[in-house]
Amino acid sequence: MYPKKVAQDTAKILQSYLTFQAVRTIIDQLSETNPTEAIWLSQYSSTHKVQDSDTYLEGLMLDRKELVLRIMTVRQHLAEQVLEFIPEMVRTGIEQENLQYRRQVLERLTQSQLSNSTSNSEENHSQE
Repeated sequence: MYPKKVAQDTAKILQSYLTFQAVRTIIDQLSETNPTEAIWLSQYSSTHKVQDSDTYLEGLMLDRKELVLRIMTVRQHLAEQVLEFIPEMVRTGIEQENLQYRRQVLERLTQSQLSNSTSNSEENHSQE
């Protein structure tokens, strides 16, 4: 079913985004405690796609198992903090954006109709 596929794809993207945020958090932490490791993780992340968290973590596991464990822990913590708020925030965000874009479409349609009627009126006056 189509909505289930959309939900699965969305969950996968959100999981990868939380992995990305966990990596950023760990790089920031390591910058203060272990700059060499922070540089290494930053460089690794720039050459490996964090957008695909499964592949990213599998690759990282070959080089730095302890970092994988740390990323998973931070990602889990982030998920626990934010996931309950996301459905309402997404609904509200979409409603607000839709309202804004509908308003813009109506304004443009109204302006287009006004300019068309003004053009037609000017044409009628010039023909008289």
